[in-house]
Amino acid sequence: MPGVSARGLSLEERRQLAVDLTRVLSLYRPLLDAYIIEFFTDSLWGTLPRSWQEALDGLDPPQLATLLLGMPGEGDVVRYRSVWPLTLLALKSTARALAFTRTPKFQTPSEFRENPSQSSRLKAPFRKHVRPKKQHEIRRLGELVRKLSDLTGCTQVVDVGSGQGHLSRFMSLGLGLRVKSIEGDQRLVQRAQHLDREVLQALEKEEKRNPQVVQTHSPRSPHHVVQWVDPGTLCEEVLLPLETSPRSEARLLLTGLHACGDLSVALLRHFSSCPEVAALASVGCCYMKLSDPGGYPLSRCVAALPGCELSYRLREGACHALEDYAERLQEAGPGLRTHCYRAALETVIRHVQPQLRRPGVQGIPRAHELKIEEYVQRGLQRVGLDPQLPLSRAALEAQQAQENRVVAFYSLALLLAPLVETLILLDRLLYLQEQETWCWWLPRGRWARPSLSWRRKTLMPAEERRILDSI
Repeated sequence: MPGVSARGLSLEERRQLAVDLTRVLSLYRPLLDAYIIEFFTDSLWGTLPRSWQEALDGLDPPQLATLLLGMPGEGDVVRYRSVWPLTLLALKSTARALAFTRTPKFQTPSEFRENPSQSSRLKAPFRKHVRPKKQHEIRRLGELVRKLSDLTGCTQVVDVGSGQGHLSRFMSLGLGLRVKSIEGDQRLVQRAQHLDREVLQALEKEEKRNPQVVQTHSPRSPHHVVQWVDPGTLCEEVLLPLETSPRSEARLLLTGLHACGDLSVALLRHFSSCPEVAALASVGCCYMKLSDPGGYPLSRCVAALPGCELSYRLREGACHALEDYAERLQEAGPGLRTHCYRAALETVIRHVQPQLRRPGVQGIPRAHELKIEEYVQRGLQRVGLDPQLPLSRAALEAQQAQENRVVAFYSLALLLAPLVETLILLDRLLYLQEQETWCWWLPRGRWARPSLSWRRKTLMPAEERRILDSI
């Protein structure tokens, strides 16, 4: 898809991009700050310009995917049924032009073409207990870390926030790296150790069945450590080498797959502050959990810009994959109506208990198969209200009739979500450039979060290009 290639921008161009992003996000802040569950209580449709309402009203989900999000289905022809206002077209073009490049939609990795549940590029033991998306992520990030290891001469890797250890296990038992796996939840560490033993046994059986296959390395399980990493301070455990070489000679690679919220920030600060860390490959997530201030903004450049603030709602929206939602729109499945159902429930909750706003509603199984009255009754029960309250069927049916409007408004807000994510990632790039480090970028797609990799300034541009081209 069109967009900005981060690695092709100079420092001044990155700073200008930050200026442009903050201006655009400030202009559309009311749209971005809106909660879709307040569609009826806050009359969100009425907040749109009249010309936008006329252009979007009546569009079905596949048309929204094609015309608004710019992601037509296979064989679809883009045809506008009316002349759209220039302001709406400008919003659509700006959202595409200022976002970091993303891989094309619906692009299933080649490793899943034979079997959509099993990566053909991972051995069976590393696929067990791992969903396809995670298989792709650990394989791709692990191979990137392996390339960084070859480039820097570092064989010691620290995987921070390792969870059940899927990435650590692949890097150590699959790629032959020495891996320290740091996780704050002891239960996850125990699970990871159990899975290590399972994979090790499976690899030993495979070796016995195929003795003619030459092993490139001896299997060595990750070294697991139970340790919380405080984003505000440097963690000594992260920097302790696995080998007994003198501290001054120990060099480490840091990595984190789905490093949640401030954990990504902690990795950046360890990398920028500690000479022991030779390189970092980080895939962040859960931007809404970033501390403010502290986790964002990091760079002096972005912090100085008016309108750089990002609310919880904006950061939460940046976590959603536009490509996934476009696919849901193209399928036009009944699951889309849950937006409308939840907004209708909010009107009932506010009528009964006005001070109760946006309460968390635990997932209602197969909500899209329920009638709207049934959904509202179950929702009332989940927030501690009487499910037998008298309901206005006419009011609920009138709200359900606006289902496509609800989806259109949500699609508008989601169209801008990549700009928020771009600003967060750009802030991290600028922060590291202020610390005088090299930055690489791997684009985000439906199958993976964005990946940012950093290496000390000793890396020459030609070497950088060879590494990127080989991934």
